[in-house]
Order: sequence, then C-alpha cells, then structure tokens
Amino acid sequence: MFDSPFFADPASLAQGALAGLIFGFLLQRGGVTRYRVILGQFLLKDFTVLKVMMTAIVVGAVGIYGMLATGMLGEGAMHLKSATLLGNALGGVIFGVGMAVLGYCPGTGVGAMADGSRHAIFGVLGMIAGAAVFAELYPWVNRTFLKVGDLGKVTVSQETGLSPWWFILAMAVIAVAGFLALERHEHHHPEAPGSAAPA
Repeated sequence: MFDSPFFADPASLAQGALAGLIFGFLLQRGGVTRYRVILGQFLLKDFTVLKVMMTAIVVGAVGIYGMLATGMLGEGAMHLKSATLLGNALGGVIFGVGMAVLGYCPGTGVGAMADGSRHAIFGVLGMIAGAAVFAELYPWVNRTFLKVGDLGKVTVSQETGLSPWWFILAMAVIAVAGFLALERHEHHHPEAPGSAAPA
C-alpha cells in the first residue's frame, strides 16, 4: 500500500503529472514561456499574456462551477483561502514586481526552463528560495499582515447574494470585448504586437 506523508497516491500523482504536461504544453504553444512576450505585455506592446489569462479565467470559472452544478464536484471540493485584503495587496505587489523584473511568473518560469531558456533557471531558484523564506516567516506574517482586512473564506457571489454565473457571464463579456478591442488595436498598430520577438 502506498502511504507517505509527503506524496499523494500514484493515481493522483499521475493525474497531476498529466495535467501539468498539458498545462505546460499550452503555455509553450501560447508563447507565454518567452521572456520577450511577457516583457511586451508590461510594455503594452504584446497582449498575448492578457489574452491567455482572460481565456483561462473564463474557462476555469465555467469548468469549476459547471462541475459543481452537475454534481461532479461536491460542495466541500472548493478549498477557499481567506480574503485577506492587506495580504493580497502586498502579495500582489511583490508578485508583480518580481514578474516584471524576471519576466516570468512561477508557471511560465518553469515552462521557460523546459523551453530551453537558461536565464529562467536563476529566477526559478529565486522563487524556491523566496518560498522557503516565506514558509519560515509565515507564523509572524500570519499574526501581522494576514489579520488586517481578513474577510474570511468568502466569495464575491456569497457577499452579494448573486449567482456566480452572473459574474462568469460578466467576465465572458469583458473578455470578448477585450479581445475585439485588442484586435482593432493590433490591426491599426501592426508593429506593436510583433515587436516582442521570441526569445
């Protein structure tokens, strides 16, 4: 019998590996494992990252709430994190600065390594070191920053009393409108997206 405090059972590990391979393949095919593509997003010259993220948010939301609605996932399947306003704000700033400086987020950094980008190795090592430091400091962070503006494990749907599908519909409309606006922008400024050549 497979029993370990550090690893899941073989079936779960195999499913995770398959999901990771598919995710990495899609990241690579989408072009977001290339430094210049991500840099181009921050410079507002290449909107590939925005398109990928908007698509992922809508598809992910439809998938999760669709499985909940059909009973494929139980009510306890969603493990919500506390909505800690200050912690999320500070974490977002640190994440954004790190991504702007390095040119990768954790997922695209690992994908870039697999894509042959040697400079991503140092960034990924830095992410691992940063995660280790955060783990050591977590008790102090939890007592201080994470207690400020802690709304608990809530969702926007719960707070407003509206169905989550209204928010999913709104995100889908925003995504479609955003895609159309970007298409018009790229049509009138054809040099902008193409300026971010692959690394």
